[in-house]
Order: sequence, then structure tokens, then C-alpha cells
Amino acid sequence: MSTSSPSLFKQPKAVWAVAFAAVVAFMGIGLVDPILPAISEKLNASPTQAELLFTSYLLVTALAMFVSSWVSGKVGARTTLLAGLSLVVVFAALAGSSGTVNQVIGFRAGWGLGNALFISTALATIVGAASGGAEAAIVLYEAALGVGIAVGPLLGGLLGSISWRAPFFGTAVLMVVALTLIAVMMRADAVPRTPAKFSAPFTALKHVGLQRLAATALLYNIGFFTLLAYTPFPLGFGAIGLGLTFFGWGAAVAVTSVWVAPRLTRRYPRTRVLTVVFASLAVVLGTAAVVTSVPAALVVCVVSGGALLGVLNTVLTESVMEVSDAPRSVASSAYSSVRFLGGAIAPPLAAILADVVGPWLAYTVAAIAVLGSAWIVHSSRDVLSRVDGVSETSLEEAAAISVGDAG
Repeated sequence: MSTSSPSLFKQPKAVWAVAFAAVVAFMGIGLVDPILPAISEKLNASPTQAELLFTSYLLVTALAMFVSSWVSGKVGARTTLLAGLSLVVVFAALAGSSGTVNQVIGFRAGWGLGNALFISTALATIVGAASGGAEAAIVLYEAALGVGIAVGPLLGGLLGSISWRAPFFGTAVLMVVALTLIAVMMRADAVPRTPAKFSAPFTALKHVGLQRLAATALLYNIGFFTLLAYTPFPLGFGAIGLGLTFFGWGAAVAVTSVWVAPRLTRRYPRTRVLTVVFASLAVVLGTAAVVTSVPAALVVCVVSGGALLGVLNTVLTESVMEVSDAPRSVASSAYSSVRFLGGAIAPPLAAILADVVGPWLAYTVAAIAVLGSAWIVHSSRDVLSRVDGVSETSLEEAAAISVGDAG
């Protein structure tokens, strides 16, 4: 049988099981957005308290990213995947059963740990377990990622129109299905173990180029999560309206991260792409500061911002994988740990600024932070020259898309 043209659909059952789980895992990124106002209302929580759902999730994800590769190397990919999914099932269900906003915040932290373990292992598992061509398996993974990011907010809106608890329970049920599929369909030896030192991510961050990119991403994520996590409040829509809005955001992120970003970096130096797109995102956030009282205009900012975010996520992570001699998985994990700290800070900071002064200030601060990212990249071109003019393989692009969109 010829293998010169591997089929996307001719993959082992284990690959399909992990791909389905990846869809559900990436749905979790935007699932909470449409129900933030409802959680605030039903649990008598301020917008700042509601935004801590993102903070706890991202803070724990950041810390877990430092050790996820070490864990996978110790216990194996299958065990790491099952452990991650099990944690998501338990903590998503507990979040849906919560009686106070503080309980939801705490259970979202456990969810973040599970998601970090799963996402950091899923791509390597799909590629390692694939037959009939790794290229087709990578396309399948990217498709799963895109579907999850786009559908998450929509499902959150639809279920959230029933109850703010429903999206959490829905995620738990879907993850039980994914967990069962992987347990049944994936052998323990499907993917060889790749040992990694516990200290590897910390050592990687000593590299100046990686430090600059991590600082860039930390500031950028203030803009990213201000747009994603705070915007449901000034929009003032119901759960379905917010779900549709952020479905548009997720679809834009998926399209540009998978198709647009690789084409731009094949034509232009990465540092130029980053500088220009950061500046463009700052303009979008500055526009949002002006139109906070006009929902239709704010929706346009959300969707157009999503298109820019998709490019930035992928190009940043591609750059991280090339800027130093550290193994790509280690460099990406170290960088992601730092950038997620920016994501953890942004949502409550935006809510506090909006409460004290006005919504316009939240977006203005976000725009300034993103301009800071543009300045770091532009002023560090000599340090970052290594990332320009390097052609990525499809595996490297997939890894960039995966780690870039995980937050």
C-alpha cells in the first residue's frame, strides 16, 4: 500500500481520541466568557471577583507549564493525558456545583492544572501515535484546535442561557467521554518517553533573546486578556449574544493562526511581522477605549482583535522555538509560563481600572502594554536576528499554534 499521499482520516483510534479531547480542551479557553456577567449576578460577585476565574486558571497554568514536560518524561504521555483530563473533569464539575464565586475561582485553578498537563502533551502524542503520515496527523490536530477555540464561546453561550452552571457540567461530561476514549484506545507504549530535567525551563530563561520574548509576551497578554476576559462586561449582552460575539473572535483566532501567520512569516522577517501586528492591535485596543458605549463597534474590535491575536500567538511561539538552542518544547514551556502571568494579571486589573475611572482606561492601559511589546521587539532586533528568515516545518508550525493558542 502506498503511503506517498497519507490521508487525514486514516489514523489510529488513539489519534482520534486525543484529537477529540483536544477539541474539548481548547473549548475551555473561551467557554467562561459568555457567563461572566451571569456568574457576577447570580453569585453576588463584583466584576473584579468574576475576572479572577481567569486569574486562577492562568496562574496555575503558568506554574504547571514549568513542570509539564518533566512530568510527561517521568510517567509517560498516556498517564499525563489521563491525569490532565481527570483533573478537568473533577474541577469543572466542582465549579458547576459551587455556591460562591470564591469556590469557582478555586476550582478553576485545578482546571488550569489539568489543561496544562493535557495541552502540553497532546501534540507530541498525536504525532507519535500517527500512522500513514505525521503531516496528516498535524493537520488533524490543528483542525481540532481551531474547532475548539471557535466553538467554546458559542457552546458556553448556548448552555449559559440555560444556567451559568451548565457550561461547567457540559465540559465535565465531554471530558469524561474523551478520558474514556483515550483510556480504551491508547496503549501505554504508544508514544516513547522523552526525559526532561526539572530545571530545564528555568535554565532556558537565562538566554537574553528568550527573556526579551517572554517580556514581550507578558505585556502582550495584558492586551490579549483585557480584550477576551473584560469585554463581556461593557458589551452588556446576554449569554447567547456574548457566545456569538466570541465565536467570531475564536474563529478569527483560528483562521489567522493556522493559515495567515505561516504565510506572513514565509514572506517577511518575524520581527517585522510582530512589530507591525502589535502596533495594529494597539490601535484596535485604543479604538475600543473610545467606543466602549457602542456595542456594535466593540464587537468589531473583538473580532478584528482576534484576527491579530491569532497571528501574534503563532509568530511569537515560532520565534521562541528558534531564538535559543534550548529544546523547542522546553523553550515554549518556559516562555508560556511567563506570558500567562500577564494573562493572570490583566482581567482583574481591567475590572479595577474600569470601576475606579471608567472602561476606557482598561483598554487604554492594554493598548499601552501592547505598544510596549512592539517597542521591545523593535529595539531587540539584533538580539532576535536569529528568528528571522527561518523556514518552519509543519511540525514546528503546529507546535507554535498549539502553545500560542493555549492561553
